[in-house]
Amino acid sequence: MKAQFKYAFLNGIYIRGPVFIIIFIMNFLFIILGSLGLLPFAAHVTAVSLGGAAITLMLVVNIIGDVLIIRSVFSAPGAYLQALTPTPRWKILFISVIIMTLMDLFSMAFVIGSEFWLSYNMIGMSGYDELLNIVRAALEENPTYLRYVLLGILMFLAAYLLVLSIVLFCVTAKKSFLYKMPASGILAFLLACLCLYFVSLSQLLLAPFGIVEIHGIFIIITLGPNVIFPIYFLLLLMEASALFVVTSKLIEKRINI
Repeated sequence: MKAQFKYAFLNGIYIRGPVFIIIFIMNFLFIILGSLGLLPFAAHVTAVSLGGAAITLMLVVNIIGDVLIIRSVFSAPGAYLQALTPTPRWKILFISVIIMTLMDLFSMAFVIGSEFWLSYNMIGMSGYDELLNIVRAALEENPTYLRYVLLGILMFLAAYLLVLSIVLFCVTAKKSFLYKMPASGILAFLLACLCLYFVSLSQLLLAPFGIVEIHGIFIIITLGPNVIFPIYFLLLLMEASALFVVTSKLIEKRINI
């Protein structure tokens, strides 16, 4: 298991590591200089602009890094090496999901947090302090706001895992039962669209808790504030788990590398 974590980490860090280090050093220097008041306004504007570009760059690099990890599981030569290990393939897939999740969320949290700090530092620390005061006042007025924030973060994580599960399921399908079919890539894409449609339909399970609105093929469920976060989180998590189980069953069978 340790070796599988190592290989997945190395595949994911190959491109994303150097880019993240450069962005980290750049943002860290801007933050230090900004906190010491050594950045003129023009430099602040440059820092914020570069920070915004860094978010886009990190997002693209994370996608490339995830593709490299996925390729190591499904494509030669990495897939051949992993197929020879005694570790079950579903565990290799699970380890890959963990590595991709940690790398993506950590890197994006850093670049977005850095941009947030640089933006408020550009308008003066009073603006940053004012935001903190607004947050503090909101928490004092209604302490449940913190619970909503934490549930929102968990819901975002569940949504991320669901999207990742859909991608892995479709890649596995393309490499297994769709492999010998003509235009298997197009069929895999259509399968992804079908999965997204079923995710939309699954919101009907929440009908007892809210108001259902149907607009063509789209379904909107209006839920109360005390229901929306916990129940959406559970729904997304169950869907991601179900897709992962199905993917695990498929990947344990014959995969065409």
